[in-house]
Amino acid sequence: MIVGIGVDVVDVPRFAATLARTPRLLPRLFAPAERVLKPRSLAARYAAKEALIKALGGSDGVHWTDIEVASEESGRPVFALTGETAVTVAGRGITALHLSMSHDAGLATAYVIAEAVPPAGVTASVFPTAREDTA
Repeated sequence: MIVGIGVDVVDVPRFAATLARTPRLLPRLFAPAERVLKPRSLAARYAAKEALIKALGGSDGVHWTDIEVASEESGRPVFALTGETAVTVAGRGITALHLSMSHDAGLATAYVIAEAVPPAGVTASVFPTAREDTA
């Protein structure tokens, strides 16, 4: 059952200028493995982290460097959560996070869907079950 959706868009040149002007942001926003990436990839990861926070419904218990955007062997982006952020996400009953990112024409975007198992007795579907009319 979807429990949250988040989306974010980042202006890549503006983001790169901000990082150049304020170098201390890099270690505050990104995990060590992310810090070596190009600005367009950092902007997409920043958008992913913002989208995750929106999908979670807020930033309580979430720390930027606990959220790393990694890649599966196929290249598919995934979240690698650690620390208090991992505990917070699990504590909210979230069992799956889906992430899509892209960057083009000076913009980076990310979309996140958070899923949880519905509580016992709650149907995940909002549509009534189809049934045959008896006449």
